[in-house]
Amino acid sequence: MFDSADCLAGSLISVHPWRETIAGLDFCCEDLSSKKMKDSINKGKLVLGDGSVFEGGAFGFLRSVSGEVVFNTGMVGYPEALTDPSYRGQILVLTYPLIGNYGVPRQNFSNNLAVAFESDRIQIAGLIVSESSFNYSHWNAARSLSQWLQEEKVPALTGIDTRALTKYIREKGTMLGKILIGDEDVEFHDPNLDNLVCQVSVQAPLVYSAGSKKVLLVDCGCKNSIIRSLLARDITVTRVPWDYNFLDEEYDGVVISNGPGDPKMCSAVITHVKEVMERNSPIFGICLGHQILALASGADSYKLKFGHRSQNQPCTEVGSKRCYITSQNHGYAIRHETLPEGWSPWFINANDGTNEGIRHKSRPFMSVQFHPEAAPGPVDTNLLFDEFVQML
Repeated sequence: MFDSADCLAGSLISVHPWRETIAGLDFCCEDLSSKKMKDSINKGKLVLGDGSVFEGGAFGFLRSVSGEVVFNTGMVGYPEALTDPSYRGQILVLTYPLIGNYGVPRQNFSNNLAVAFESDRIQIAGLIVSESSFNYSHWNAARSLSQWLQEEKVPALTGIDTRALTKYIREKGTMLGKILIGDEDVEFHDPNLDNLVCQVSVQAPLVYSAGSKKVLLVDCGCKNSIIRSLLARDITVTRVPWDYNFLDEEYDGVVISNGPGDPKMCSAVITHVKEVMERNSPIFGICLGHQILALASGADSYKLKFGHRSQNQPCTEVGSKRCYITSQNHGYAIRHETLPEGWSPWFINANDGTNEGIRHKSRPFMSVQFHPEAAPGPVDTNLLFDEFVQML
């Protein structure tokens, strides 16, 4: 019997004894419908920063890339996950065994927002899966996962033992890595040293008209579903770039969006948020926005060992017995013991005790580390948008 723990020392090459090996690679027979398809698969490998190697087959766009290797344990929602700007610069490992079986949706728009995606492009640097389905079936599918990756010039590896890889990252912590295809090599690169927020934010203000109440949305890499959640509540949204000086704009409240990277690199946003707090305007921070609000209040942030990236993170509301199942995607967190006077923890992660939300005891400021808009994932905390609207 194969034990993935045996792979956790030295160089790693994933092996599944219950699969047929094709040309030295590891694939499930049912996925390869023809000899021609089998012969067309290229070799590739994931090399981690400590020298560990996982070998597999390349699909999508055939080029080598580097980035930060992270994992997501969600069972569904790869179209939303791959287009989430919070993954910018990262090589994403999907732990669910079969990926791509329902294809990729058509590109439709509503309110100038892609209906089935969280941004207008794939944001990840590369993709790692255990088994990619080359065939797909869904009423709304327009192309395969591999075709989509090719169009967006994103490389991917299949046939990787994602269970062993995930266990390794959990043990060692998030690390740099590179997908190597063919003879092309690339240097390791830490995307957290870049201003990732600048790469994913809009370049000029955009207005999404709905009702009379107006919310100013600071776009640090905003998911489309956050905007959709506000529009569904008849809120007109003015979406501005991350470093935009919005202090002279008209608004009833401010939402600080999710986004990639280290929150301490968002100094311009932190400065603007401090000034908004002086005006006592309602503020709602989500994910990176939560960290930015906490930093503006005087608290401190830190990098998690391997982050929270899943659709089943349990969060308990402080002072109650309620526990919400949440969707999350972040690598940094807030030290709630550093919160200044007047602030209190709002939610706590039931798995590891980390902070999942804060709010001011007397002023209209609140934020959460998780994603109340979900997409993908449970919508248990969607009601927080209603709570914010009531503050306007």
